[in-house]
Amino acid sequence: MSDKKLKIFLPVIILLIGAAVMVVMLKSRSPVATRPPKEYAPLVRVIEVQPSMHRLRVTTQGTVKPRTETSLVSEVAGRVLNVASAFAAGGFFEKGQVLVRIDPRDYELAVVTARGQVAQAQVRAQTEEAQAKVAREEWKELGRGEESPLATRQLQLQEARAALASAEAALAKAELNLARTRIRAPFTGRVREKLVDVGQYVAPGVPVASIFAVDYVEVRLPIPDAELAFLDLPTDYRGQAKQNDGPEVRLRADFAGKRRQWTGRIVRVEGEIDPVSRAVHVVAQVDDPYGRETDGSTMPLTVGLFVEAEIVGREVAHAIVLDRSAVRGGDRVLVVDNEDRLRFRDVDVLRVAGNEAVIVGGLQEGDKVCVSALEAVTDGMRVRTISDAAVSTEPQTETGMDTGDIRAPAARDTVKVMGGEETP
Repeated sequence: MSDKKLKIFLPVIILLIGAAVMVVMLKSRSPVATRPPKEYAPLVRVIEVQPSMHRLRVTTQGTVKPRTETSLVSEVAGRVLNVASAFAAGGFFEKGQVLVRIDPRDYELAVVTARGQVAQAQVRAQTEEAQAKVAREEWKELGRGEESPLATRQLQLQEARAALASAEAALAKAELNLARTRIRAPFTGRVREKLVDVGQYVAPGVPVASIFAVDYVEVRLPIPDAELAFLDLPTDYRGQAKQNDGPEVRLRADFAGKRRQWTGRIVRVEGEIDPVSRAVHVVAQVDDPYGRETDGSTMPLTVGLFVEAEIVGREVAHAIVLDRSAVRGGDRVLVVDNEDRLRFRDVDVLRVAGNEAVIVGGLQEGDKVCVSALEAVTDGMRVRTISDAAVSTEPQTETGMDTGDIRAPAARDTVKVMGGEETP
C-alpha cells in the first residue's frame, strides 16, 4: 500500500476502533443506584408570644437650665464695703440674704436732711391750719357773704399740705436709697459669676453678679411629631385653666464617674413647632436639683449638664414586643406552624424604636415567632426549632424598661452549618 493511501485510511481505522471500544464500554457498565433527595431542615430559635400590657417610652435629650436666671444690679452709686461669704462663683444664698453692701454714709445724710425738711413742712402745715381756722371765724363774724378761699387761707393751707407730702416723699426716697445700699438676693439661688468686689465703685445700673434660682431646674426636650402619639402630654387651650402636670420623665447622665438618674415631670408644651426639625419641645421640671438625698445616693443635677431623657408614655393593651430583627420587610414576621414549617405573617407594627418592635395585631397568643436571622427563607420551608421562654409581665426595672417586654435574641443568632453541626 502506498504512503498516500496509508495517510487516508489509517485515521479512519483508528476512529472506527475507538467507536467500537466506546460501544462495548457503554453496554458493559453496571446500572447506577439512585435515592430520593433528603430535605434539609435548619435549626432556628423561636419564642411563643404572650400578649401583655406594655408601657411606651419616648427617648430624647436636652440640657439642664435654671428656671430663673438674672443679673443682680446695683440701684445706687457708691463704693463696695463688703460682700457675703456666699458671694462667689458657685456659692449658694437664701432669699433676702445681703450679698453686697455699699457705703451708706451719703444716703444716711440724705435721710437726715429729708427728715429736717419734713419737720419744717409739718410746722408750716400746722401754722396754716391754725391761721385758716382764725380766718374762717373772722369771715363769719363780718358776715360778708360767701367765703373767699384766699381770705380764709384755704389756698395757703393746701400749699403747705402739698409741701409736707413732697417732703415726706423725699424722705421715703432717701430711706429707700439707704436700704438699696444693701443688695439682697431676690430668690434662693446660686452665683454663676461674680462681677464686683470690696473697694470697687459701682454706679446705678451696673451688674454686680449673675445669679440663678435653684428651687427647680428645667430641661427643654425635643419630641418628633411621630412620637407625640405615644405620650399623654398636657394640652393648653385659650381660656382654659392649666391642666395637671404631664407624664413622668427620667433623666440620665454620666456624672462624676458614674451613671446618674433623676426623676422629674413634664410641666408644659411650648407653643410652636420648630420650623427646621418639625419637632415639638416639651419642658421637664426637676424640683430641688441641689438637695441632698437622705442616703446621699443622688448627685446634684447641675445646670448645664447634658442629659438623656426617657418620658413615660401610654400603656398599650395586648402588645407583643420583639427584637426589631425579627420583623422582616417592615411589617412581616416568620411564624413556625404546627408542621414545623416557616410561614410569612403580616403584622401591625405600632412602633419601632431602638432594638424593639411593638406589635399590636397579626399575632395570637401561643404563636411561635422565628427570631433567628436566616439568610435565605421560603414560605413553607421545614425547620427544626429551639424554644425561648416567653417573658412574663413584671414591674419596671432599674433600667427604666418593662420586664414584660417579650424580647427576642439579637441578630447574632444566625444559623450556621459547619461540618454538619448547626448552631441557632
